[in-house]
Amino acid sequence: MMRWNRLVCLSLVLAAPLLAGIDVAPYQAYVDSVVPGSRYGLSVRSVKTGKEIMNIRGMEKFTPASTLKTLTTATALHFLPIDYEPKTEVSMNGSIRSKVFWGSVNIRGEGDPNFSGRYFADPFYMLNAMADSIAMLGIDSIHGRIQLDTSYYTGPWKAEHWRKNFYNAWYGAEIGPLGFNDNCTMVRFKPGEKEGDTAIVSVLPDVGYVTIKNELVTVAGQKKKWTYAIDSVKSEITLGGSIGLGVDSASLVLPIRNPVGYFRAALLTALKERGIAYVEDKSVPAGIDIKKFSFSAAPLLSILDEINQRSQNFHAETLFRNLGAEKAGEGSVEGGKKMERQFLSEMGINPDDFEVWDGCGLSPKNKLKPSVETQMLAKMARHPKGAFYINSFASPGVGTGGKRMLDLPYPWLTHFKTGFIGEAHALVGYVFPMDGDTLTVAMYLNETGKNPDQKLKDVLDTLWMRLIAQTSDSYASLMEMKRLWLLAQNEKGLPARLDHFSKALLNRPYKLGPMGESYLDSVENKPLVYLDSLDCVTFVEHVLALALAPNEDSIFVQLQRIRYRDGVIDYTARKHYMLDDWVGEGRFAKVIPMDGDTVITRTMPKTEFFKSKKIPYKVDGKPAVDTPMEIRYLPLDKAIAWARNPYQGENKVVGIAFIGKSDKIDATHTGFVLFRKGEIPKLRHASSLKNKTVEQPLAQYLVSRKGKLPGITLFEFLPQAR
Repeated sequence: MMRWNRLVCLSLVLAAPLLAGIDVAPYQAYVDSVVPGSRYGLSVRSVKTGKEIMNIRGMEKFTPASTLKTLTTATALHFLPIDYEPKTEVSMNGSIRSKVFWGSVNIRGEGDPNFSGRYFADPFYMLNAMADSIAMLGIDSIHGRIQLDTSYYTGPWKAEHWRKNFYNAWYGAEIGPLGFNDNCTMVRFKPGEKEGDTAIVSVLPDVGYVTIKNELVTVAGQKKKWTYAIDSVKSEITLGGSIGLGVDSASLVLPIRNPVGYFRAALLTALKERGIAYVEDKSVPAGIDIKKFSFSAAPLLSILDEINQRSQNFHAETLFRNLGAEKAGEGSVEGGKKMERQFLSEMGINPDDFEVWDGCGLSPKNKLKPSVETQMLAKMARHPKGAFYINSFASPGVGTGGKRMLDLPYPWLTHFKTGFIGEAHALVGYVFPMDGDTLTVAMYLNETGKNPDQKLKDVLDTLWMRLIAQTSDSYASLMEMKRLWLLAQNEKGLPARLDHFSKALLNRPYKLGPMGESYLDSVENKPLVYLDSLDCVTFVEHVLALALAPNEDSIFVQLQRIRYRDGVIDYTARKHYMLDDWVGEGRFAKVIPMDGDTVITRTMPKTEFFKSKKIPYKVDGKPAVDTPMEIRYLPLDKAIAWARNPYQGENKVVGIAFIGKSDKIDATHTGFVLFRKGEIPKLRHASSLKNKTVEQPLAQYLVSRKGKLPGITLFEFLPQAR
């Protein structure tokens, strides 16, 4: 039977709801099997509708780790202009005499995190630019004071509520309105010349600020067992342990203490390297303002990339405070929190659903709800600056996704933000399904115990890729359709294109009912596009979509408009009956009257049909009733006689429906009929008997169906949907 109805058995293991066809039970079952005892949270939301389509503990609070950065960056993008750049201003107050500047050099920092080697080959690039600007005034000496203005930030600069070990790691560097080299230094070391020697140690960049207490001893062999400790107040690093003679070298990136002092030391180094001497003399009066310079290393969008793609905590914490300084008048954690709460309120989200203690997510006290995170992500997808936001996220092979989901066949189907601290792992972001929607996704694993980090990442990656597979099932078929369309650009006119594409899909395997509504409906969650195998209807629909699509990117939408009323992907909107719904709609085809045809009246039992699926029969969302339809067809004997005669007109391709014997069905089979001048009509169709798509003489097929069908209806394909 040509009609598309098939029963799909769905079973749930959890009490969690089945939403829009995606069964959440396998997700929880997988987590339970791999990391038993952990707490898993999941929310998936449609940007198009705003509705949540998957939920596991969506309204419980989870530790978000670095995925909290999505809130920091969303708030910044909402309130700050696209061309926002943190500034560092230099004011020269004094006078110049004989190449000597007498007075005060005032440097005001406004939280630029990029005075480093992240955007330039040399971490001194911006400081050298400052020194060069001073030198261009004809100055080779500064006699007076260099004053560093740090008033842009208020309150404690050092992040609170972090675990103690975080402050001794590069990712826990201190924050300041003036900073240099991510407020970190690299300590390199290699073995001494012989056993018993202390290791050879160097500091990069060396601005004379970091002190090394070298207790690292050279030993025989390949031994690698070194330790380090950092003074809690001053930048004094103690190296201990041992390093083997056979070890080439090693390095550690470690945070400094007091970032403003570090900046000062780096600035003095830059001045010296540019040939500018500095003599500190506090007795020299400041004098008048003779010159001002302003320096910015990178704009907001670059900062967002650094935060969301590479998960840079230092950048997140500075942007968090900058946001407070710029918009709340307070460059502090409280200022940043105030703006985030205002942002959430403006987005229609309850600020209390986010418990925020920092800007980067290192604090274990940070909490949020998965369902609210996806709500915020969905709001940002619709935001005027939404494209900038989404594009700042990582992806397979990019940023923190550099080693994640690398076997995903189509990496452009997702952007994400990673996160983990302690016993908390997270993955949030966007998935772009085949139906043209955008899905926001939030996955959290908390209370993970002693499971290794890589294992937990793999769990989230596996579930994330499963979601992509479900929402873009048979994406390869869509790619193949695009390839077929591009190869046929020289085929002009609907008849030629129908001929071309129906021929291109010959010899495909036959399978009854290979398609459904994918994740968008719970009745038949089969692929929305599928070329691996075809039945008679999907053969016609795919060919027609290829033939009518104005470009390769419109193929999917065209196919769904053919299959569904108004293109609305829903089981109840699918054109289940070939003549009554598919042809009868009148948008893509119309019946061709034939000499000797006849008309009968039948009523399709749609109420009964949908009732069997436990669905009320509706049209355009309103209750509907069964109504009679007229079926115009050519009786079988007349059709056989007609099909045996060579065709004498212009070449064309039409559709054919084979009328069913039962009063409860309009047609049982469909396909294409090819008319070529001087030849008998040929039938191209997906044949259950041949188990593939084939071409054969129409008369031959009709004779084989004698006694099994009343006759045939031909229909013309319309060049444009009406």
